[in-house]
Amino acid sequence: MTATIFPLPTFEDRLSSSSSPSSSSSSALRLSLAPAGPAPALLDGAWWPRSRDLAAELPLLTAVLDPLWGRITRVTVNPTHWPVVPRKVPVAGHVVNVGWFLAEQDPHEILLLSYHLGRWNLLVVPPGTDPDTAARLMAAASDPLGTSTASQLMDEAARRQRVSGGERAVEEAAERAVKEVWDSEGGHGARDPAARPQTPPVPAEGGDRAAAPAAPAAAPDRPRGM
Repeated sequence: MTATIFPLPTFEDRLSSSSSPSSSSSSALRLSLAPAGPAPALLDGAWWPRSRDLAAELPLLTAVLDPLWGRITRVTVNPTHWPVVPRKVPVAGHVVNVGWFLAEQDPHEILLLSYHLGRWNLLVVPPGTDPDTAARLMAAASDPLGTSTASQLMDEAARRQRVSGGERAVEEAAERAVKEVWDSEGGHGARDPAARPQTPPVPAEGGDRAAAPAAPAAAPDRPRGM
């Protein structure tokens, strides 16, 4: 096989194609393939289906892989993440036989076989994966020097998400603590003199008394005997 990489669609492409997941257009397929190399990696790439419906998803996959790898005649999966595993799936011009292995096959992997030509293993990125995580998984699975299994890549992605979620939780807790301190000190009012309630000043002893009202003068004493 020649070195072929199918890059991830743009965000706009994903929005437009998500409205018709059963479309037969190969542009709707989210697939990344490792280039051919002297030392085969554990994975030959990654596939990001839009659902867990093999009958709907396999025709899209084989439409692209048949010209590259030869006609795909058989597919196997681990049923852990596939609710229904049909025995046969009609694709363009022929039928693909579908089988499953529980203990023998990685639950995050799909195996494709072309009669007398070879076999290929693809990481299956879960349909609901966020685009950033999916892009990292597809790049890792397409690395010709990759040494991780499909499950190892998924475990690493889950670990990254836990670390990222923990960092967000720490940041949010710190923000809440700062807000609580801010509120307990009166918020803006504690730091803005114009917002504080004003109390009348108390004149100091010996200060200016001119502003105070004068006391009425006492009447003079009247002479006695008058």
